[in-house]
Amino acid sequence: MSTSAPAPHQLFIDGAFTDSTGTETYDVISPATAELLGTVPVPTQADLDAAVRSANEAQRPWARLNVWERAEVCHRIGDELAKRTDELACLLTLEQGKPLAEAVDDIKEAAQLFHLHAEDAVRLNGETLLPTSNSKRTFTYHRAVGTWGIITPWNFPLLMLAEFVAPGLATGNAHVIKPPANTPLTVLKAMEAFVAAGLPAGLVNIVPGEGATGDALVRHPGIHAIGFIGSSATGAKIQAAAGLKRSIMECSGNGPLVVLADADLEAAARAAVYGAYLNAGQVCCATERVVVHADVHDAFVEAVLRAAEDVVLGDPLDPATNLGPLNNEGVAAKMDRHMADARERGAKILLGGKRRDGMPTDLYYEFTVVDEVPLDSLLSREESFGPVVPIITGADDDELLRIANDDRLGLQGAVFTQNMTAAYRFIDEMEVGQVVVNDSTCYWDINMPFGGAGARGTGWGRIGGKWTLLDMTDVRTGVISI
Repeated sequence: MSTSAPAPHQLFIDGAFTDSTGTETYDVISPATAELLGTVPVPTQADLDAAVRSANEAQRPWARLNVWERAEVCHRIGDELAKRTDELACLLTLEQGKPLAEAVDDIKEAAQLFHLHAEDAVRLNGETLLPTSNSKRTFTYHRAVGTWGIITPWNFPLLMLAEFVAPGLATGNAHVIKPPANTPLTVLKAMEAFVAAGLPAGLVNIVPGEGATGDALVRHPGIHAIGFIGSSATGAKIQAAAGLKRSIMECSGNGPLVVLADADLEAAARAAVYGAYLNAGQVCCATERVVVHADVHDAFVEAVLRAAEDVVLGDPLDPATNLGPLNNEGVAAKMDRHMADARERGAKILLGGKRRDGMPTDLYYEFTVVDEVPLDSLLSREESFGPVVPIITGADDDELLRIANDDRLGLQGAVFTQNMTAAYRFIDEMEVGQVVVNDSTCYWDINMPFGGAGARGTGWGRIGGKWTLLDMTDVRTGVISI
């Protein structure tokens, strides 16, 4: 794998890269190579104040523009990001660890989001209402909320920024973004595309940092709304600090993928394996639990082990690799704990289960398959966020559904069956935000509403399509006396 010299980076405030008013910095280290990729300043309160002030000053004239004018700028941002796909994808692979092919897809989808939401915005229509009084005419339309504080995770740093910023810009909002401390470089580099596209200064500001920066952003009085993607534990802290501010919260998931007795087992096995190796399992809708009907358990396990033969752990810049390193030691240590707990509770480790020796860093985790996973184990009760397929068995459809719902999280699930009556039952009764039939729990499309079941610890609001525009705007009502 090629390496590059360390490069200092700056904050991005009011349309320009700028030095911090403080002296504190931190290093960004590649999980793939252990090389120093860049040195990033930690923003001070003065830096944050400047970013918020810049956003608020830019938002008002931006919101007053015709929606077609805002849409045109969003289209140009999409075009500029697409031009930089190779450069951004290589940087993303180095700082995040995902295979290059996945990184390319991330950049392409980020660009597509700006085109999608530009088109969504020009069709975000209001309504003419029928009042009870003949002397009134009433109508509604959508107005930008104002300045959003956005906190994004390290697994999809640019793509998840685009999930908020594209609909936010299209509807007239401004943004102050705390990108993940582990993976800020791709986000900062992408700002060159925003500048080249002619985005007015101040509408997107980048202030990297750790949790303290995020907390200060959430509490800042100049921030009107919060957008967050990350763990449920962090989401709960953010919401407590945010108070009554508008928010979109997309938090943790824990599967499940359910395999009924009539399922296409080969397809189900491939989907389970894919959902576990995609981004090394560091996906909120990854294959966290696989719940299999007892009648097909043995055949399904054999199919999973066959599918796992196609997983190649290695250099993420090598085209043959489809499983790169984990991003950070915290995730790797969590996998270690979950595997140790599984062994202690009698689960069967059929494949992997440990870090791979002899790699450039200690973050390369072997693809793992675990059978007979106890319901009270950490593998079952918590989001592992690593390349693991945990298999749980149920006696019949009722038990499969009960196990699937026996969890505090409810983001996205999947069910494999050839019976549409059973499919509709699981779509209706699984306590998740989305149910995918006969595909991976990781299935996602930029035009679908993605988010958790409101009664679970997975947040609220939706990412994707027109639904995010609705969540990022207020409904304004006009009443005219005639």
